[in-house]
Amino acid sequence: MTSSSSSPRAILAGHADFASGLASAVAQITGVDDAFTLLSNRALGGDDILDALRAAVDAHGIRVVFTDLPAGSCTFAARRLQRERPDVVLVTGVNLATLLDFVFASDASHVADAVEKGRAALTFTASGARGAA
Repeated sequence: MTSSSSSPRAILAGHADFASGLASAVAQITGVDDAFTLLSNRALGGDDILDALRAAVDAHGIRVVFTDLPAGSCTFAARRLQRERPDVVLVTGVNLATLLDFVFASDASHVADAVEKGRAALTFTASGARGAA
């Protein structure tokens, strides 16, 4: 796989293997395997997650954090980090389409565009009564 830069552009964090699974899919599709620093909340408390986020931001100058759930422990820790560092941008509920657009963007300032691509990628198709509300 190829490299997009000398250091990661964002943190990808979530439950269990969420981050590594999405990063693997991004790398397979794009050939870019170093866009993200990965963080799993497995066996970590809130303070541990915050420390890991802080360390990644400090080590790589990262200003974008993607998380899985709006009310998950990684998101809570990222919001705490934002209080310390208002220049950190947080995207919750991230999906593959969002990450692909982010990786293809020329710089991290296109986060809002990537979020819109991810939102637009969500669809609902119902077959018969199963999808009826």
